[in-house]
Amino acid sequence: MDIGQEMPVPYYQQYVDALGGNTFPMALGIIGLANFVALALVAVPGGFLADKFGRRWLIVTMTFGIGLSYLFFVLAPFWNLTPAWHLILIGTVIQSLCLIYQPALFAMVQDSVPPERRGVASSFINMIHGTFNTPGTVIGGIIVVSLGLVAGMQAVYFIVMVLFLMAADSRLKLKETVVNEEKIRFRYFISKYPEAIKANLQVWRIVPRTVFWLFIVQASTMFLFALTNVINAIYARDVLGIPQDQWFLAYIPMMIIMVIASFPIGKMVDKVGMKLPLAIGPCILVISMLLFVNGNLLSVMASMALLGLVQLFMMAAAMALSACLVEPQNRGENSWRRKLWATSLLARV
Repeated sequence: MDIGQEMPVPYYQQYVDALGGNTFPMALGIIGLANFVALALVAVPGGFLADKFGRRWLIVTMTFGIGLSYLFFVLAPFWNLTPAWHLILIGTVIQSLCLIYQPALFAMVQDSVPPERRGVASSFINMIHGTFNTPGTVIGGIIVVSLGLVAGMQAVYFIVMVLFLMAADSRLKLKETVVNEEKIRFRYFISKYPEAIKANLQVWRIVPRTVFWLFIVQASTMFLFALTNVINAIYARDVLGIPQDQWFLAYIPMMIIMVIASFPIGKMVDKVGMKLPLAIGPCILVISMLLFVNGNLLSVMASMALLGLVQLFMMAAAMALSACLVEPQNRGENSWRRKLWATSLLARV
């Protein structure tokens, strides 16, 4: 999944632009808005269902759903009834709705990690992601440069679909970490929604006040990421003059940094605590944005490398702190903020 999901990232914005986004500049913004609205809708019941009915069913079923949603991205250039980017919009919404499983995945991971090792564990997960993300951007970039933007992205998305379906099949081997005799039903996604909202609100009465401030930090940083990531590739091409066939190179330093720095930052989180890394992350983000806004290819590559550091500091510290503050039975319900945060970092929109 890591290799696959990174393959289309560098040229996603330019793909939407080529499918009619160039004649309707708000296309990327609308897709991004729909993405986050859909995520917000499923975040609340996702955590509730994970805690009440278990993790595995949600994870496996929805991973299959995400894999199949990539078919819309593959077929988009053939769509003639409306602007082609509308199919990208539909596929994105389906993906976001299927990400209802992410609180369950986070909870399953934290269920399996000793409390004193959560900083290192989070960084180890980030290192795995970074290790396999790096070839994804290179492979995707080479395919697009070789076949052209539209045909190349179609090939990339087809490969991504196959990889996600293979991953979904592998996730059938996961073992449930929550024992519950009651089986989940599709109707619960709607019928349990009011109960899920009530349960999520009640969690705020239980968890320490620090969780609220953690939410503020995550939400603010997530807003900044969403604000810039929606058009950074278009900005780099049209304003900074970075050639289209070189743009994917900008992502390589970020992925390498995420591999190299994962363990040291995880050790730092476990040794000095979570507060300092959470404070350092936004400061690095400001420097990264300054390097990007008036840069060239080299400064943009440096900016993206710093962006990787921001992700590591914020993710490792936030995941570890949240897991320490929230009891196991509430981790699914409390993890909806991390779900939105992690998804925004993927820079798909």
